[in-house]
Amino acid sequence: MAVNASPDDKLSALAADKMVSAREMFGVDTDMKVPAFSVRDEHVPDIDPAYRFDPQTTLAILAGFAFDRRVMIQGYHGTGKSTHIEQVAARLNWPLVRVNLDSHVSRIDLVGKDAIVLREGKQVTEFREGILPWALQRPIALVFDEYDAGRPDVMFVIQRVLEQSGRLTLLDQNRVIRPNPLFRLFSTTNTIGLGDTTGLYHGTQQINQGQMDRWSIVATLNYLSQEVEEGIVLAKVPGYDSAEGKRTIAAMVRVADMTRNAFMNGDISTVMSPRTVITWAQNAEIFAGDIGLAFRMTFLNKCDELERAAVAEFYQRAFGQDLPESAARVKVA
Repeated sequence: MAVNASPDDKLSALAADKMVSAREMFGVDTDMKVPAFSVRDEHVPDIDPAYRFDPQTTLAILAGFAFDRRVMIQGYHGTGKSTHIEQVAARLNWPLVRVNLDSHVSRIDLVGKDAIVLREGKQVTEFREGILPWALQRPIALVFDEYDAGRPDVMFVIQRVLEQSGRLTLLDQNRVIRPNPLFRLFSTTNTIGLGDTTGLYHGTQQINQGQMDRWSIVATLNYLSQEVEEGIVLAKVPGYDSAEGKRTIAAMVRVADMTRNAFMNGDISTVMSPRTVITWAQNAEIFAGDIGLAFRMTFLNKCDELERAAVAEFYQRAFGQDLPESAARVKVA
């Protein structure tokens, strides 16, 4: 993950040269003006015209961009936390880099290391910056995905830059890095730093509360209303844009809602995310419109065997058809 880019590269020279209205661009009820770039750098995410913004989460992210706040987005998997930040950045033309903060990301990956390189035919040792000092010096929105899966030694490196205008000290270089005025820091997390209490997110851990206190804005993005979710699925899978297709999508979302309610009640241990519903609809097209087969291959086969009958019942309620896993079809000797 170490990089070696000159400070005078094109990205460093970018400037937010205009202000945009949050109300006009994102439809949120606020008079906030947000900096934006006229030049679209290669690090800017692609715009997804079908993306639906959650107003509160959008407001939190925009506050991060406009006022240099450290913003954490918490919620269940598949709700679009990272994508939400990406799509805001895409419309602001703000360069963005995502780092998956899994257990293999080390302190060296973040800070940097000495490396042997060839200069004029001779081997010399030079320092290669990690992703953190590289991003800190540029107009970059740095997003730490799976923030609650990071190793403790890595988390304390990040803690140095969590404070607004926080500087990063490179001890090996006797050097202090001041952040670019347009550097922004975001994170996404499933467990809000309190550890995994549901059994869904193995590998996550508790986060030092001194560090959590440095995140100035925490927004929660969970599952959307049925109507909004149906619209998202239809936008992603336009082949269902017919009266019958919309009824199918509505039934799919009802199944997903039933799994979420059952999960919250402790009845099942696996839950359908909006991403799962989109994948289900796409797989149904692949399997020649066989909704039941696509459901089994997309979600049901991931469930605990003891829970499959209950999940198959959700499908039966929404579609009026029994699956092979349904309790109604189990033969009693």
